[in-house]
Amino acid sequence: MKREIVTIAGSPGSGKSSTAKALAASLGFRHFSSGDIFRQLAAERGLSIEAMNISAELQRDIDLRVDNLLQQLYAQQDRLVIDSRMAWHWMPESFRVFLILDPATAAERVFAQVRGAGRMSEDAASLDEMRRSIERRATSEQKRYAALYGVNATEPLNFDLVINTKYNGLDAVTAIVRAAYQAWQGGDAAD
Repeated sequence: MKREIVTIAGSPGSGKSSTAKALAASLGFRHFSSGDIFRQLAAERGLSIEAMNISAELQRDIDLRVDNLLQQLYAQQDRLVIDSRMAWHWMPESFRVFLILDPATAAERVFAQVRGAGRMSEDAASLDEMRRSIERRATSEQKRYAALYGVNATEPLNFDLVINTKYNGLDAVTAIVRAAYQAWQGGDAAD
């Protein structure tokens, strides 16, 4: 069975949140971000995202809290776009998207956000420091999800659609995801 749910996962800096928000608006769906919950938990604990990831390696309750929210959403609602590293796993009847971006470009994008408008719970003094932070986060997440759930959260075969966002801007990525989702639903979803 196919549900009216799109899950968007991806590497750090690949545009998960921006794409999810734009897609939700385009489809008239509700948006949910597990990253927002994770950042909120980090802020409550006075931790950076990187430090929170390291804490989550030892404190399983952090990931379990976020994942329980995802499972509750899945049981109760449709017409959702969710950006989350693990929603694809909890929502097997969703249209599952993975956004990929090379670490150097991801570091440039995230560093520009940190230097510009700021990014909650993240900071870096240099581009190189940001790149190392992103790499540590990605390694930590891979380790946690393998230990908690026995999955590789970045395996392309887990997803219905994989997009490299390096040369595709937000509008293009949103259009690609929308068209693929509609084709997956049978061509008339959320028209």
